[in-house]
Amino acid sequence: MTEESSTTSHLSVAMSTKEDDKTQTTGGPSKSTSVSSNEEFYFQSAVVVIGVVGVAGNALILYALVVSKQHKKHVLIVNQNVLDLFSCFFLAITYALKLSNLYLSGTLGYWLCIILLSENLVWWGTNGSIVNLAIITIDRYLKVVHPVWSRNYLRPWVIKLAMASAWFVGSVYNTIMVFVSSVVIDGVCYSYIIWEGQRERIILYGIWYIMSFYVIILVIFIFCYGRILAAIRRQARVMAQTGSTTTQAQSHQIQSNVIKTMIIVSVLYAVTWLPGNVYGLLGVLGNNTTLIDSRYYAAMFIAFCSVSINPFIYATKFHPVKKVLIDMIPCMRTRVQPTDSNGTGTGNGN
Repeated sequence: MTEESSTTSHLSVAMSTKEDDKTQTTGGPSKSTSVSSNEEFYFQSAVVVIGVVGVAGNALILYALVVSKQHKKHVLIVNQNVLDLFSCFFLAITYALKLSNLYLSGTLGYWLCIILLSENLVWWGTNGSIVNLAIITIDRYLKVVHPVWSRNYLRPWVIKLAMASAWFVGSVYNTIMVFVSSVVIDGVCYSYIIWEGQRERIILYGIWYIMSFYVIILVIFIFCYGRILAAIRRQARVMAQTGSTTTQAQSHQIQSNVIKTMIIVSVLYAVTWLPGNVYGLLGVLGNNTTLIDSRYYAAMFIAFCSVSINPFIYATKFHPVKKVLIDMIPCMRTRVQPTDSNGTGTGNGN
């Protein structure tokens, strides 16, 4: 089969499926298709909600990081929050547009498909966030397991370059994939369905992506945090035997809190992104014409739960950030003691 006939076949199947869905949903004989359409609507709505929650949570943590002056100490975590905020913002925008069932036409419709409805910008931030999470893990590993090497070579410009690479990798890969596999037909945006053949689809869209953005990332997590935890236990034993100073103990505690936080975030990523990766791989291997259906939306909702939960993990584990957030709650603010002219407190409050 030639490239042209293969592409035409894929598009005709996708279009006929879409038309069947429209016919049956608007009063046709099939109730199952109507139920499926309703499921898609509810899951898309849920994705919009989780996107809004993610925007609010990540924006709040970014504010607390800046106010507590932790943004200069944890620049990679700030970059993580910015990437998650970016992806959640465009997730809510993209799925709100999908719910409106826009009819796409002309140049504007094409670019709306390529940039938004294909979820291109969503995956810019998402893929960048995954890469940045691996960078944070490697950074923690080098600082704990190889502290001398880290002090000599992990200069600020190296960290900034790593942050920029997360954005670059996330945006370039997905943009290329969208341009080569998306098209607008009869006012509808079809993404990730135009391929030269099934083998290219499996390699590029299935195996390569899952290996690069899931399996390899998990290997990095397991290796680095395994070595980190072993090094921390050794440090704790040495400090207990030699009798560490208060400053050393505080520094060790802060380092341990940061590492525990990132381990929780990494485990959450592994769990919540598993359904989407399994569904995508099975869909590609099963020669599914289009992977976008209610199951895909459900997987997206589960995956972005981690992006929305992460800010609350930072809030509970980073004490300076936690303090800023608590102070934002009126009933939790620390009351200030009234003082007399000598500066002596006159009350018995907290």
